[in-house]
Amino acid sequence: MAQIFKPYANSIASASLLIAAGAPLVLLVSGSLITRSPANTKATVPIDQPVPFSHKHHVKELGIDCRYCHTTVEEQAHASVPATEVCMSCHSQIWTNSPMIEPVRNSYATGKPIEWTKVNAVPDFVYFDHSIHIKRGISCNTCHGAVQEMAITWKGKPFSMAWCLDCHKNPEKYMIDVKASGSESHGDAPAGDHGDDHGHEGDHANVLSPREQIFELYRKIAAGEKLTDTEWRISKGHTQHLPNDKIHEGYKLMQERGVNVSQLTDCWVCHR
Repeated sequence: MAQIFKPYANSIASASLLIAAGAPLVLLVSGSLITRSPANTKATVPIDQPVPFSHKHHVKELGIDCRYCHTTVEEQAHASVPATEVCMSCHSQIWTNSPMIEPVRNSYATGKPIEWTKVNAVPDFVYFDHSIHIKRGISCNTCHGAVQEMAITWKGKPFSMAWCLDCHKNPEKYMIDVKASGSESHGDAPAGDHGDDHGHEGDHANVLSPREQIFELYRKIAAGEKLTDTEWRISKGHTQHLPNDKIHEGYKLMQERGVNVSQLTDCWVCHR
């Protein structure tokens, strides 16, 4: 009887089995990569706005305090977007004929609010409160990236559940101490410099509250003052992590700031 299958049929059958077994894994990994990519999360993707507002110009170059525009960030869940009147408190005096801010002038004249495009958002089933994070000293840059460097605003982090839980499960890594000017140890480098010779956190007692420390960092950046290693990393949008040899300080700051890990890991904290 003639042979029905050629010798290479065994190789084809083996390859088919391997492909069939590996296909679900490939699909799972590919799907995971796609859902975590900027194409889906929109992280690091600049967002067009009705007015080309530059955080870099207003915060870093002009030194305007974040709270001048985001007035509710210390007391409420939402940071708030500035009303047209806030913009016009300056632009009624400067850049009065600039075509870039024509939408602001039109909004002020007509009383119709500017329709800003939302950049940072969490799902409807997630509760996030800006004020409690501010009170615990979590820098804006930890979640939003290096905002003071953004000429056009983009989403700094993907806001995945795993990313949030890393901080909620290990808050000691995120407890930093930003000292007021003059209280750091000697040897710090100018703001923006990065090298082996720039500063190290000092051991002086901090006179600033956790809330004040957040905005002190932006003031120091705008003034071109010296930054410590940790401050420099935060200013560049890197994760707000204490070095391994400083973790003991993180535990101490947790106690001082009333951070309760068992409460942070309760599902109810974010899903109410």
